[in-house]
Amino acid sequence: MATKIFVNLPVNDLKKSIDFFTKLGFSFNPQFTDDKATCMVISENIFAMLLTRPFFQTFTKKEIVDAKKSTEVLIALDAESKEKVEEMVNVAVEAGGSIYMPPQDHGWMYQHSFSDLDGHQWEILYMDESAAPQA
Repeated sequence: MATKIFVNLPVNDLKKSIDFFTKLGFSFNPQFTDDKATCMVISENIFAMLLTRPFFQTFTKKEIVDAKKSTEVLIALDAESKEKVEEMVNVAVEAGGSIYMPPQDHGWMYQHSFSDLDGHQWEILYMDESAAPQA
């Protein structure tokens, strides 16, 4: 069974993407960073590989989607509280991202969403699993 996840995302400008996500509080593993890619550390076992579009293309025979026009993935990250959700979204917007969906409060789960510089959609959410509806 897998023990780590590496989400690979194409980016137009690697330096700008690194600057953007640094402002959001993420760090990068220098061992896996060069002029074509970087490894953004989300948590101990979750990483986002930000790859320049030409480098990303070497891993697929398919056309790379333009995330500003089409959705290829929704990346959802949990936060400690509703306030932390809003804080991250606000910092993302201040750093050049944009809000793509208004906040949603489901009682037991609160979420808000932003698009990064390349249009990738990030869902930031707080969940109180003890209050989740029972199936």
